[in-house]
Amino acid sequence: MIADAAAVDLPLSAEEREALAVACLFHDAGTAAAYDGPQRFEVEGADAASDFLTEHEFAPTLRKQVWEAIALHTSPGIAERLGPLTRLVRLGVTVDFGSGSVSETDEGLRAALRRLPRADIEIVLGNAVVSQAVQRPSKAPAASWPGGLLAAHLANPDHPGANEAF
Repeated sequence: MIADAAAVDLPLSAEEREALAVACLFHDAGTAAAYDGPQRFEVEGADAASDFLTEHEFAPTLRKQVWEAIALHTSPGIAERLGPLTRLVRLGVTVDFGSGSVSETDEGLRAALRRLPRADIEIVLGNAVVSQAVQRPSKAPAASWPGGLLAAHLANPDHPGANEAF
């Protein structure tokens, strides 16, 4: 919803918009048990999306763009400098978690976002990333977002609510 609204003025083809939707849907898929492989959750989600797009015969260039968008969505300063799908997924994530902003003129989008339940996503997502990292510390390199979450958890494992590094 957020990334699509931000893309309204971009010259994206219909297939690029579909690829953007897939990237948004899969960006945290690596936290799901079905995609809990040995790599960081971002990479596992990117691989899952790429497999999905391959099954649906998307062009290799779009699969690569979706892979990058998902793999880099937790990489501030990098994702914003790449192609439109990567920038848009990163923007959607930052807006969703309150550090980005939507257009001041898009009151409809802001109103829709206010109506959507948060369902404790900050707690659920942080716990999912940490749970995987506790089992496989290699999934949370020290200089990464998962690494920060794991370090905060290990420093204060009984902290209630959202992870302090979230």
